[in-house]
Amino acid sequence: MKTLHYRGYQGAVEFEDGHLFVRVLHVDDVLVAQFDNAGEAHKIFRELVDGYLADCTEFGREPNKPFKGSFNIRIPPELHRRVAILSAESGISLNTWVSEAISEKAGQQSHH
Repeated sequence: MKTLHYRGYQGAVEFEDGHLFVRVLHVDDVLVAQFDNAGEAHKIFRELVDGYLADCTEFGREPNKPFKGSFNIRIPPELHRRVAILSAESGISLNTWVSEAISEKAGQQSHH
């Protein structure tokens, strides 16, 4: 799968049943287009995103944002306990501790 980026949205180009498809990821709406020439992938993806945003404006609807900055995760209870203890010992919230750990793992600076 090849990924594309435009206006804060991410798309995926996939080959299935002899056809190329591009779809917008991480939104509740289904935004997919079929195309024939691989060189058109970026253009088709931009058209999907622009069309989606234009439709939302036309219908007075707030477009889905690809990421809101919050998500739920499931971890084993013992790990949850350990992380809660470590965050308390560090004098920071569990949310901040986890955000910093994810940022470190992803190789980025924390943004809290």
